[in-house]
Amino acid sequence: MTSDSQGSRPPRYKRVLLKLSGEGLLGNREYGLDLEMVNRIAGEIKNALATGIQLCVVIGGGNIFRGVSKAAEGMDRTSADYMGMLATVMNALAVQNALEKQGVQTRVQSAIPMSMVCEPYIRRRAIRHMEKGRVVIFAAGTGNPFFTTDTAAALRAVEVNCDAILKATQVDGVYSADPKKVPDAVRYDRLTFSDVLKQDLRVMDTSAIALARENKIPIVVFSLHSAGSLCEVLARRGLFTEICCDTEKE
Repeated sequence: MTSDSQGSRPPRYKRVLLKLSGEGLLGNREYGLDLEMVNRIAGEIKNALATGIQLCVVIGGGNIFRGVSKAAEGMDRTSADYMGMLATVMNALAVQNALEKQGVQTRVQSAIPMSMVCEPYIRRRAIRHMEKGRVVIFAAGTGNPFFTTDTAAALRAVEVNCDAILKATQVDGVYSADPKKVPDAVRYDRLTFSDVLKQDLRVMDTSAIALARENKIPIVVFSLHSAGSLCEVLARRGLFTEICCDTEKE
């Protein structure tokens, strides 16, 4: 089930979607934003953009929603989900600010219209922004409750014709179990969507996996905690797990 993902391979992506978890912006904090971490991630994105790739981003909201989750107890699921969507807008604006301070032109597009702070999500406009070298950050999930930001990432990747979804996590790929809890967990270099579903590996939710599988968009899982890891993955180097269609697996 594994194959050698290392070695020098030529870049094969023209446009990618980077999926960041809200927890990835925490740093050492319990909740909220670690500006040092936000700036480092912005630097990673800037360096990736310099390779000539077109890039869009979806960010989760767990780092902010975690801080208000107690207040949300007892709420109906719809209201709680809308709170989570608004948290992703806050994260998107923070990353946009960090990128623009580093000279990267950025646009935030929200699935929930809020014209005072960002653009509404418009597919053709998003594609045009990327063609002009701008980073587009998609906020507010799909705009609907009961859907995760993983599903939003897969949906946007399909809509704007991305070649791959790059999912940045806390570990350097997909493991057979949580490596923080199971020391002898096996790390995979390459999997099929069928492998992920059969083994219930929980890389992304099943709706996101189904969308990516149906539209033949590979998912590349890697850790953003290592300096330069995003550019390494784009160059097909370093540690990562690639999830592809059954017919594409070597």
